[in-house]
Amino acid sequence: MQNRLLGALPPEDYGLLAPHITSIELERGRLLYEPGDPIETVYFPHDGVISLMTLMENGAAIESATIGREGALGLMAAVAPRTSLSRAIVQTPCRASRIGAGALHEAWRNSDRIREIVDRHTEALFGHAIQSVACNALHSVEARFCRWLLTCHDRISTDTVALTQEFLADMLGVQRTTVTAVARTLQEKGYIRYRRGVVDIMDRAGLEAMTCECYEAVRANYERLLPQPGGAPDLAFRGRTPAGR
Repeated sequence: MQNRLLGALPPEDYGLLAPHITSIELERGRLLYEPGDPIETVYFPHDGVISLMTLMENGAAIESATIGREGALGLMAAVAPRTSLSRAIVQTPCRASRIGAGALHEAWRNSDRIREIVDRHTEALFGHAIQSVACNALHSVEARFCRWLLTCHDRISTDTVALTQEFLADMLGVQRTTVTAVARTLQEKGYIRYRRGVVDIMDRAGLEAMTCECYEAVRANYERLLPQPGGAPDLAFRGRTPAGR
């Protein structure tokens, strides 16, 4: 897999970034930003999921957006110095490219294409976040759980997702007992196999049938704003049949 934004850059534009990019392996649970942190490093995931969490004063949290290979974390720092509005935490092991915000800003100043990609990505991520607001308020925990599993599955190269009950409860804004009950229901239907800290996706089509409209709305918005070079379909969002099914 390759990051979609970096892959969309013509060679001359990517050449502005290449001397400053390094590769990194991000382990699950790694904290990248807290609210108020200056954004000094921008991350372009290649395989994996980073969650943006909105925090309340009482310590409660809920996920507002996910970032995978279709996007980048901290990309608005290309325009001007920024501070993080959310907690950014690695939800699944993640391979990524990273670049200093200052170096990215210099490339942004000198490339029309990079400026266009930053603008389009900002709009796509905003659309993702506001769709999540509606989803969290209006849709069932079961539908939201399916949406999150599909969103995660799109961005990783395996049918096995390593997630703890605590992570899932925080992402969905529910109690851990609720996560257990929903996972048990999906397992009884044969859609997943749920073990301690691990979810195996057994029937993607079943999850797609149970998820809410928000999964497709977010996917379509990214496709509209960030089409693949040459108009090719993006495998990061294509429905896939797990191996052996």
